[in-house]
Amino acid sequence: MQKKQEEGAEAAGYYWLVKWRVQLLGRQWNFMDIASVVVILALHCLALLAPFQFNLSAVWLAMALYVLTGLGVTLSYHRNLSHKSFKLPKWLEYFFAYCGTLALQGSPLEWVSTHRYHHQFTDTWNDAHSPIKGFWFSHIGWIFDYGSRFGSTEGRLNNVGDLRNQPYYIFLHCTYPFHSLALGFLLHAVGGLPFLVWGLGVRTILYLHVTFAINSICHTWGKQVWDTGDLSRNNWLFGLLAHGEGWHNNHHAFEYSARQGFEWWQIDLTWYVIRVLQAVGLATDVKLPTETQKKRKALYKKKISKDRLETIVNNGKL
Repeated sequence: MQKKQEEGAEAAGYYWLVKWRVQLLGRQWNFMDIASVVVILALHCLALLAPFQFNLSAVWLAMALYVLTGLGVTLSYHRNLSHKSFKLPKWLEYFFAYCGTLALQGSPLEWVSTHRYHHQFTDTWNDAHSPIKGFWFSHIGWIFDYGSRFGSTEGRLNNVGDLRNQPYYIFLHCTYPFHSLALGFLLHAVGGLPFLVWGLGVRTILYLHVTFAINSICHTWGKQVWDTGDLSRNNWLFGLLAHGEGWHNNHHAFEYSARQGFEWWQIDLTWYVIRVLQAVGLATDVKLPTETQKKRKALYKKKISKDRLETIVNNGKL
């Protein structure tokens, strides 16, 4: 079994990066841990130059890339690839997945694998990024502990066989950092340092922390309206900033749903894009919860039943 896992890891093109280890700060670090620290620090340093490299063209570019690469994560990585909430033609599926690689949150294989394990073990010690391990760890600390996310490095990617059998996703997995590096060179060539600072540094760091906040803040602060049995919360601020992902309790209640902002006032940019794609015939098999399914999951129903039981007990009927 161990040999089979290692062969699978090597086939995915990453095992040699994580096999090397060094003892540091009381634990073992592999190449991916150290590389993650270096990249995150470098991006933060780049973003700190923003006040000194300000111009409106660079800001507008950063906003456009924020939306486009953000949709690559929310529409492609999350709702399309992780949960199969809808189907797209392959050319469009691959386009949005490529946009996701430019968000620097991992390859499609890496991101989807982590997220599927998150739903399998939500808010338990096997969850890759639950606040029960500490707020800092759930927000960003887990990024720097590659090998311990699922108990073993070799066990990773075993839950994304549907993607691993597609050469395109293997290619993105093996090359994904280089696409952002190429984008950085392109931005600098077109608009100089302001485009690089805003289009890569500010945009990437902002969306990274917004995404990380779904794991930390949206499992700590907000409102629960569904009986999910976990710590997920709806948070309106990150509903806005994360293209609809902040309606996180909604998502954990109906993880297959292409729509996460169920109420008219729950802004869900990703759903609006999916709806447009559906209207023009590009998005098909769009999955949504029925009203019956919503009633079964509603937290207020459970509360009403509990309150009624307490009333009966207090009236001496039990």
